[in-house]
Amino acid sequence: MWFLPAALPLLPLLLLLGQAPPSRPQSLGTMKLRLVGPGSGPEEGRLEVLHQGQWGTVCDDDFALQEATVACRQLGFEGALTWAHSAKYGSGEGPIWLDNVHCVGTESSLDQCGSNGWGVSDCTHSEDVGVVCNPQRHRGSVSERVSNALGPQDRRLEEVRLKPILASAKRQSPVTEGAVEVKYEGHWRQVCDQGWTRNNSRVVCGMLGFPSEAPVDSHHYRKVWDSKMKDPNSRLKSLTKKNSFWIHRVNCLGTEPHMANCQVQVAPAQGKLRPACPGGMHAVVSCVAGPRFRPPKAKPGRKESRAEEMKVRLRSGAQVGEGRVEVLMNRQWGTVCDHGWNLISASVVCRQLGFGSAREALFGAQLGQALGPIHLSEVRCRGYERTLSDCPSLEGSQNGCQHDNDAAVRCNIPNMGFQDQVRLAGGRSPEEGVVEVQVEVNGVQRWGAVCSDHWGLSEAMVACRQLGLGFASHAIKDTWYWQGTPGAREVVMSGVHCSGTELALQQCQRHGPVHCSHGTGRFSAGVSCTDSAPDLVMNAQLVQETAYLEDRPLSLLYCAHEENCLSQSADRMDWPYGHRRLLRFSSQIHNLGRADFRPKMGRHGWIWHQCHRHYHSIEVFTHYDLLTLNGSKVAEGHKASFCLEDTNCPTGMQRRYACANFGEQGVTVGCWDTYRHDIDCQWVDITDVGPGDYIFQVVVNPKFEVAESDFSNNMMRCRCKYDGQRVWLHNCHTGDSYRANTELSQEQEQRLRNNLI
Repeated sequence: MWFLPAALPLLPLLLLLGQAPPSRPQSLGTMKLRLVGPGSGPEEGRLEVLHQGQWGTVCDDDFALQEATVACRQLGFEGALTWAHSAKYGSGEGPIWLDNVHCVGTESSLDQCGSNGWGVSDCTHSEDVGVVCNPQRHRGSVSERVSNALGPQDRRLEEVRLKPILASAKRQSPVTEGAVEVKYEGHWRQVCDQGWTRNNSRVVCGMLGFPSEAPVDSHHYRKVWDSKMKDPNSRLKSLTKKNSFWIHRVNCLGTEPHMANCQVQVAPAQGKLRPACPGGMHAVVSCVAGPRFRPPKAKPGRKESRAEEMKVRLRSGAQVGEGRVEVLMNRQWGTVCDHGWNLISASVVCRQLGFGSAREALFGAQLGQALGPIHLSEVRCRGYERTLSDCPSLEGSQNGCQHDNDAAVRCNIPNMGFQDQVRLAGGRSPEEGVVEVQVEVNGVQRWGAVCSDHWGLSEAMVACRQLGLGFASHAIKDTWYWQGTPGAREVVMSGVHCSGTELALQQCQRHGPVHCSHGTGRFSAGVSCTDSAPDLVMNAQLVQETAYLEDRPLSLLYCAHEENCLSQSADRMDWPYGHRRLLRFSSQIHNLGRADFRPKMGRHGWIWHQCHRHYHSIEVFTHYDLLTLNGSKVAEGHKASFCLEDTNCPTGMQRRYACANFGEQGVTVGCWDTYRHDIDCQWVDITDVGPGDYIFQVVVNPKFEVAESDFSNNMMRCRCKYDGQRVWLHNCHTGDSYRANTELSQEQEQRLRNNLI
């Protein structure tokens, strides 16, 4: 992080930044490719590249097998079988983005190969290149989706639903029991119950977001069915005589993530005119909802269920049921390597957490990287295991996995109907606006606004997730510039307080009778949502390794004193005589999220500090505190603000933010900001502290001023031993690193951050 002298000449710096090698397109870490045109499968077609928001083609000049191999690997295939010149897959439209592409063959993406540069070409679209990839998917491909296995779009089993029959089932939310209906070629069909098994039910329940199935009272349903069949005016009776009403037979193993992976026979064999379900009735399924989706009174009394659940968790997902997979081993949380990761193993994780089967298994740290251990690799579940720990696997360190191989998952979750009970109005885009909710007022469902008293990021996060829009980037208290929906401007919800884990605002604590000090109008709550967010994490190991004591003369602390980096007793000293005892350390803050971390305020709001000669972009960004073992603060040393910049980035990634010369401030995804132990304010002033055992605590972004995908890892704590002359830090870890029973609730954590214990 440190600062360049303000007088550094600008011209050479700009010249350096402006130079780019002419033979290579600018770096495109997120470069997207696709295959287009008439072909026999998804592994061949015209090669197209996305640049500046527009798809364009690649010229076949100098294009050969090694270039095709790089393109196919980037698309997630093992490699290339061949390439095709002269627009074999049809002429494209738009720009010809790349020409004279030259790869060695070992590159991981086309942007690492040489070329004439973007749009520099002497070709026409009659020279558009095509590639034919090896159909075998590479283990590092972007994701494995259910849809990848479903075959052509017009011949697949698209969706499944349960049609409740009994009155009790119709009242449930979510619906967990009813007749199975399958959408096939755009039409809903019922499934014949002949040969129907519990394995079939398990697959259906998994698709609907439920971890398991339950037995069904088939005799009761048969009575209901027979009574309808006896009714001469029954529409059901006439429909059952048509083969287009039935799916003839389904045969699942019970481990499939989707019914399309099962053996499914839509109708009797061709040439046979017999009905699809002679003498049968519709298959009925009963599912068991996971703990988060049951009514409060239906939660099980089993004490071990929570413990079982907490041996695996999802982190940094924008929606419920998605995230980076982390497992608990040796009392420490760690990740799963994506080598061998697939939908079957991902489904075991989903069911273990109380969701349904997996709809997507994600590779390549798509939902963010973690710090810390990589526990598992080559996980090979068969699909019926109760927990991920029951599956064969290797240790993560055995085959060269890095955190850019962190596996993630997106699970099927039940439809609770919550998304229909919230909406945004008046915003400039569908992702922002005044929050309007549907609640019951005097026995009638009404739409209205939410009071912005106490409205913050935790509440905004719940609202955005309920809307299906991901994370909140801003919680807005003053929405006078957005017009709500006419007839829905009255406040119907106030005193909203969410822990952040709720599925809907209606599940958060709130006032009984509505009480809003501001009334209606301009002070209604609003949000701005985003599908990606940053995630700052302190490198705990570096703090532990670099801590030491320094007795620093007051004559060298004037600037630090001006920025409130010393304890209050320094005000009463005889300056410049005497010294302060400082616990110094280095800190390294990584952005492990999926968006850059930027200050809340633009440059117009930054404050110039003459003494240190830099701008403060965030006034309170980090707290450094020494606490007693029961949480009382005995010494403090906070960063009044940070100069946020990319001190270092991984190899091949460009630094984007630098503080020098009033530059843009922030931390790029994947990069980190380092504060060396020898810079001002990088300490805790322990002059007034006696010998003893303490807790050393660092909290990043303590006021939640900037939205993050995960606030549970913002606090880092160490055990500290001080004997009056020396200091030792040990067991340094972030708040989410260790097992569940040592983690604090968000309420407790907030009290510790604010030192209210």
